[in-house]
Amino acid sequence: MSPLLLDVLHHMLVDNPANPLQDAYPVEEQWIRRMSDQQSAPEQLAAGKSQGGAGATYKVVLFEFENFQGCKAEFSAECKDVTEKGLEKVGSLIVESGPWVGYDRHGFSGEQFILEKGEYPRWDTWTNSQNSYSLFSLRLLKVDSAEHKLHLYENPGYTGRKMEIVDDDVPSLWGHGFQDRVASVKALNGTWVGYMYPGYRGRQFIFERGDFKHWNDWEAPAPQIQSVRRVRDMQWHKRGCFTVPDPDPAPGPEPDPAPVPPAPPASAGAS
Repeated sequence: MSPLLLDVLHHMLVDNPANPLQDAYPVEEQWIRRMSDQQSAPEQLAAGKSQGGAGATYKVVLFEFENFQGCKAEFSAECKDVTEKGLEKVGSLIVESGPWVGYDRHGFSGEQFILEKGEYPRWDTWTNSQNSYSLFSLRLLKVDSAEHKLHLYENPGYTGRKMEIVDDDVPSLWGHGFQDRVASVKALNGTWVGYMYPGYRGRQFIFERGDFKHWNDWEAPAPQIQSVRRVRDMQWHKRGCFTVPDPDPAPGPEPDPAPVPPAPPASAGAS
């Protein structure tokens, strides 16, 4: 380290009476510690801090046609009507930072689609309910906690059988001894997405932190949820990335049997 830089650091760190590190560490070690503190923000996010919290950045790019073709529009804030940005329809999209919630109707209504960081080349990559291929509005999804706790209730008004889920994803409520009837929900920590069918399939329902006294509160046609998972930070918390497992490959055709060797030619008989 050059003498000039040491003089500057000495003035900043040693001659400054408000410096709490002055008596504890030498000048160079104080400088190293300050630089480490400045570089620790991504590491804090990687440890589970939410990308969707205060000061988060969001960006999604919508394309008119499949496979990222045609007119496109970029969004960094909610949009009640994507057609106002010159898009007649949405055929594909790329989430550069998120997460987001998409809707098949204008004004944040209708069927919901969770949009986490990644590429979506066709409409069926952001929904598997097969009910709608439209996307006309979207908004930011706040992920305000690295911890997750969810209470599911059998009946409206938080009555009947109850299931508590803490820091875990549940691909089948039946597999954990709970029926598929869910009529009220309390999202105590974190952000969740529920699905009508096991294995994270079917219509999706977003549960941000809060109370949902009746299934109408999450715009469900019926009190049916069979799987739930956490929505976690996709940019920094890599282990939070959710990927649909690939289906088991179909068995291939049986190999052709080895050809039968030709029979040796018959020896000529005696004349």
